Parts: sequence; structure tokens; C-alpha cells
Amino acid sequence: MATRKQRLKKLVTVQEQLKELHEMRRAGFLAEAASAESEAAELRERFDAADSLSALFPELYHRRIDQALIRAASSLNLASEEASRVATATARTKMVERAYREVSRQDERSRADRERLELIARGKPKPDIR
Repeated sequence: MATRKQRLKKLVTVQEQLKELHEMRRAGFLAEAASAESEAAELRERFDAADSLSALFPELYHRRIDQALIRAASSLNLASEEASRVATATARTKMVERAYREVSRQDERSRADRERLELIARGKPKPDIR
């Protein structure tokens, strides 16, 4: 059977992994948003270029620009949600770490008390009954 200290140590590890997962997802969403914004800017530049086909297909350019901006906004929204999950995971991780440190200190105190009691028991001579 695992001790409370061991379980808390495993829980700290899991919480840290969960926090890292949310951080990676947030970074991915931010990268997707930047990519979509870059695509929209590139399409705007092509739309304004002299040799562009935008005069023939203006609705196509506008639709693609709008879709890129919608994707960017959606990705930023998802990144914001992940940021709140990162904050929650960070708070949970800190809470579990505090509990783990407290249990570790308590274990250390108990072990030190047992060692002192053993030393006292070994150092006391047995009473001589005559």
C-alpha cells in the first residue's frame, strides 16, 4: 500500500504534466492564430496588388480573408480558455506541492522522534532488582 507521501508525489507529477499539456495547447492555439492572421494579411496584400486576380474574383478574396480572421479569432479564444486552464492547473499543482511538503516534514519529524526514542531506550540501563 502506498503511503500518503508517495501518492502526493505522484499527484504532483501528474498535475505538472497536466499543466504542461495546457501550456502546449495554448502555445499551439496562439501559433494557429498568428498563422491565420498572417494568411489574412498576405491575402490583403495580394488583393491590393496590381497583377492580382482580385478584380475577377473579389468575393473569393473577401471570403478567404474573412475565414482567416474568423480562424484567428477562434484560436485566440481557445488560447484564452487554455490560459485559464493553465492558471487552474498551476493553483492545483501548488496546493498539492504544499501538501506534499507538509507530509514530508511530518514524516521527517516522526522519523527523528523515533530515532531519539530508540537512542533513549538504548542508553538507559535496566533497573537492577535484588
